[in-house]
Amino acid sequence: MMISDLLSEFEIERLPLVDSDLCFWRQVDLGRAYAGLLGELIDTTDWRQQEINVYGKAYLQPRLSAWHGDLGYSYSGIRLEPQPWTETLLVLKACIEAVTGHQFNSVLLNYYRDQNDSMGMHSDDETDLGAQPAIASLSLGDERTFLLKHKSRRDLKTFKLPLPEGSLLLMQGNTQTYWRHGINKERYRCRPRINLTFRKVMAVGTGKK
Repeated sequence: MMISDLLSEFEIERLPLVDSDLCFWRQVDLGRAYAGLLGELIDTTDWRQQEINVYGKAYLQPRLSAWHGDLGYSYSGIRLEPQPWTETLLVLKACIEAVTGHQFNSVLLNYYRDQNDSMGMHSDDETDLGAQPAIASLSLGDERTFLLKHKSRRDLKTFKLPLPEGSLLLMQGNTQTYWRHGINKERYRCRPRINLTFRKVMAVGTGKK
């Protein structure tokens, strides 16, 4: 199911998925040209390729990533210690907070270098994020297709959402409880893309903000 024809530029859309709360903006104003931001982030970010364990085997993630913010974060057996906020990331955080009405203290950057980079299907449901987390996903660079698949409803088809440059997807409410999401490799040539997912991490082991 492709919904690009349902979306009007600059407007907020609520995506029609059961058991979820998803808001989408085809473009948001970041105060700068998207291409300039993309180039700066590619050149100045301390990118790393994390190793994950899947069924007892170690694999390098098929993308590069970086974690910035106030607190550390753990997922898929990986512990991320935060790098400090940069001026650019703080400006972007303020823009995203103004658009969504949520406050964030961390951001995960994922760098998809070409069509061979991807992200497996998963949910951002770690204890560090608390119950019903709000996660704001900003896309810069080449368009890729975001996939959403319900965890238990086999009658629901995989939902496909193109993420153009400058778009923002807000996942909140029960979305992480009932849905997995990811990005597949592509057969056609893709140019670089960076995805920034702003989130609010709780103090580990305390359940406190």
